[in-house]
This record gives sequence, C-alpha cells and structure tokens, in this order.
Amino acid sequence: MNDRDAWYDDRACEDAVRRADRVTRFAWTAIATTTGTLGCALIAALAIGTGAVLAVVYLWMAALAG
Repeated sequence: MNDRDAWYDDRACEDAVRRADRVTRFAWTAIATTTGTLGCALIAALAIGTGAVLAVVYLWMAALAG
C-alpha cells in the first residue's frame, strides 16, 4: 500500500462510526425506558391522588347526610 492508498483508508473511522451508532441506540433506549417508567409512575400517582380526593369527598358527603 502506498501513501496515497493509506490516506484513503477509512477503516478506523468506520469502526468509530459503528461504535457511536451502537452507543447512540443504547442511549435512546435508556432515555425511552426512563421516560416510560416515569410516565407510568406519574399516571399511577395521579390515579391514587384522584382516588384519595374522591374518597374524602365521599366521606365528607356521607358525614353531612348522616
């Protein structure tokens, strides 16, 4: 291989691009998993809070009626 061929050798760059793509896919998977988990936790917290408010309102109305 002469100097001109060595100048066009992109094997190291292609390897770096493959590694960067793999890390990027892993990072987006981690972000999506974390976001999904936090979204489910938020929905669960809202459901519990709504249930608690409805229970308090029910007990308050029952106390007023009785």
